Amino acid sequence: MSHGKIREDKTCLNCGHTVEERFCPHCGQENIESRQPFYFLFTHFIEDFTHYDGQFWQTIKYLLINPGKLTKEYLSGKRQLYVAPVKLYIFISFITFLLPGFLPESKNAEPKSEKTRIEKAEDKKKTQERVLDKLEKKGYISYHVSNEVKKGMDTIKAKDSIRDAFARSEDIIENTLSAKESSILNAYNMKQYDSIQAKDKTGIYQLGRPFAQKVFSLKEEGFTKEQIGDKYKETLIHAIPKALFIYLPVFAFFLWIFHNKKKWWYFDHGIFTLHYFSFLLLSTLFFIILIRIFDATPNYSIINLIFGLLFTALFFYASIYFFVAHHRVYENSKRISIFKGMSLFIINSIGITLMLLILMYVSFIMMH
Repeated sequence: MSHGKIREDKTCLNCGHTVEERFCPHCGQENIESRQPFYFLFTHFIEDFTHYDGQFWQTIKYLLINPGKLTKEYLSGKRQLYVAPVKLYIFISFITFLLPGFLPESKNAEPKSEKTRIEKAEDKKKTQERVLDKLEKKGYISYHVSNEVKKGMDTIKAKDSIRDAFARSEDIIENTLSAKESSILNAYNMKQYDSIQAKDKTGIYQLGRPFAQKVFSLKEEGFTKEQIGDKYKETLIHAIPKALFIYLPVFAFFLWIFHNKKKWWYFDHGIFTLHYFSFLLLSTLFFIILIRIFDATPNYSIINLIFGLLFTALFFYASIYFFVAHHRVYENSKRISIFKGMSLFIINSIGITLMLLILMYVSFIMMH
């Protein structure tokens, strides 16, 4: 219930009728002051879901632990007891997008520290020394010149000799310096990638060029392979709610195709879809929270085992949730329900995956 200040004037601002108590008996609007503190916007939004009659908590309870019951209750006409499906989906989407922003980021997703930069500089120096040793063995430079360069002596003779040697042994240098770096289609930088692409006739290199540019760009900014992988994982998780929202009407359409058109309207399938996708959003939020907590905990075997079991349990529960909810709502025989459920699950898994891949590609290219 709202805690806004009640107006002294008993005339409803919405319809003009007399308001004896807190709510207008004609239109139902609360007779509170029209101007409120800024925080009232947020407190009123939360209170609207968690007011005293437990409507929100009853809805969440059925949504999470009783697959399909919320949809059956709503379609049977018991709607005042639960949060409206669209309202529920919007609220859960809001929480799913908002809450992860307040959680600490993964340690591995942070840009490299000063210590990391020093370590990479030392590693590069050792790699260059190995290159010089190879050049010396192949006779491209003398021992004296190689020794001068290793000591940092900036002599003209050494600079000229190394420049000539590097020009004659480009492959050795590039392969050695890139030995510890992961490649993209056998290329270790954009120069190599463009060179290979010019000879490619399949079109694969042209298709993957934006991806390669982003990876090499992030490496130049100081991100390691592991850090890029973590950022990619974060992007994937945050792209899921967007993919689900876009896919809502498509999912309901496939349900409409597989079921009796006279018994079930598209509206009914839309309610089932909103409830199911609300559950998927909550599952995604739980995954995000578990990942953040896991990243913040010490690396002990027992802790890894516990989180591994939690991730596995959540994954399997989210996987079977659809089949249980589908069987309860549409009340087909078990054999027909399993057949339709499997068909819908496979079709929609492909559809959602395609949608997610498109969003992931765009999100990855825009990642920074």
